[in-house]
Amino acid sequence: MKTLRDILEEGQVMAQHRPWPRAVVGEDSWQQAIRLLQEEQCTLLGLWGENEVVHLALIDAQGKEPAILSFECEDGSFPSIGRAHAPAIRLERALRDLSGLDPEGLTDARAWLDHGKWPVDHPLGQARPAEAKRKPKPYAFLPAEGESLHEIPVGPVHAGIIEPGHFRFSASGETIVRLEERLGYVHKGIESLLARQTIERAALLAGRVSGDSTVAYALAFARAIEAAYGAEVPVRALWLRALMGELERLANHFGDIGAICNDAAFAMLHAHCGLLREQVLRTADSCFGHRLMMDRVVPGGVRADLPREGARMIGGLLAQVRDSFPELMEMYDNTASLKDRTVGTGLLSAKLARQFGAGGCVGRASGRAFDARRTPGYPPYDQLEFEVPVLEAGDVNARIWIRKREIEQSLVMIEQILRELPSGPVCAALSMQPGAGEGVALVEGFRGDILAWVSTAADGRIARCHLRDPSWFQWPLLEAAIEGNIVADFPLCNKSFNCSYSGHDL
Repeated sequence: MKTLRDILEEGQVMAQHRPWPRAVVGEDSWQQAIRLLQEEQCTLLGLWGENEVVHLALIDAQGKEPAILSFECEDGSFPSIGRAHAPAIRLERALRDLSGLDPEGLTDARAWLDHGKWPVDHPLGQARPAEAKRKPKPYAFLPAEGESLHEIPVGPVHAGIIEPGHFRFSASGETIVRLEERLGYVHKGIESLLARQTIERAALLAGRVSGDSTVAYALAFARAIEAAYGAEVPVRALWLRALMGELERLANHFGDIGAICNDAAFAMLHAHCGLLREQVLRTADSCFGHRLMMDRVVPGGVRADLPREGARMIGGLLAQVRDSFPELMEMYDNTASLKDRTVGTGLLSAKLARQFGAGGCVGRASGRAFDARRTPGYPPYDQLEFEVPVLEAGDVNARIWIRKREIEQSLVMIEQILRELPSGPVCAALSMQPGAGEGVALVEGFRGDILAWVSTAADGRIARCHLRDPSWFQWPLLEAAIEGNIVADFPLCNKSFNCSYSGHDL
């Protein structure tokens, strides 16, 4: 069988694409790539359309050689990847909705992001006004067969401030036989909004794709732009970016652990974890001028330097976490009624986690030791000592413990950053080279790896930008993990995954 490198060498390599190679390939090479995905010699990183071209991002099984393969759709179609590799199915359905390019052989012909209410069809392709007579049709959920089954529809409107998404349960009594999701309710047209924007404006939009991951998204976009221009970023800025990223990770992991416990009716841990999350956000606000550190990472560096008292404030935060967090986890571990709800609940097999390329806590709790900070890696993580925690159990409990261990590793990394933070400027102007360029980046957010691909026009504006949230590969796995559990345990499973609606829906 041909390797990914063989396929690249057979294609037409695009010289202006950095830092990964991108090659335009024919149908035979495209089919070879599908076989590599089928046989787990490669992992799917992303799939999107641009004009009459489909782009496939993938990485070899060792996580060392990421690349992009492009297929020119001369007749408006391309050989479906989803027909042979399930993780591509939703990506292809969304690609067809947005660009109009048809994945030949895809078994699921239903729309995904397009709910029948857009003013135009295929906004990223040959856009045309939607037919006036067009009315939203009932979504054809897949049938579940069996005796005494009943359906439980949940959403899209949920309690509290949760984003919208619809869940259709088929259950036998209290036992869930099947779950099917319908998403796309918060589609904002991000990729259409990004087109023809200045780099500065596009950076603001990229940081708002999923607000809880604003640092990670802004970093992914910035690194893609910097790659397209071959830009050098000041060393101090690289370290400050890592500092912000780890603070973002801390805040979200504290929030997730508390929320999972709250869904098991253990409000005390929820309150204490909420307090720790609040302390992280206040420290971030004091150090960088925004609780979520929104708009602080920009192409060329960072917008705000760490103030003189910043190291002391962050040091105080670390001391507070180290003083109280171990006791909270001990309380969790010693509460039998709580562990009874989380241990063995929502099992995700290592095989599925590997097949779907599940990132973050979801993948690492099921044995997939992938972390974009390390493979393919980016600075300054190559100079930081940290471990990537991995467990095999694959249940809600394992996903909690992965978060706990990641918090510990973030504390270690933040201490290293504060101790070794270099001096110097924090931002450099991008040198606008004549002509168009393309760049790609893979960044580790608290949910997992975020992909950013950007193509710039000759005038320096954004020609096309594609952003892929880790939730694209995690939402389908939630459907698998919930089977055989009781309906009352769905909130636990759902929160232990904590997929993004906004990041997925674009």
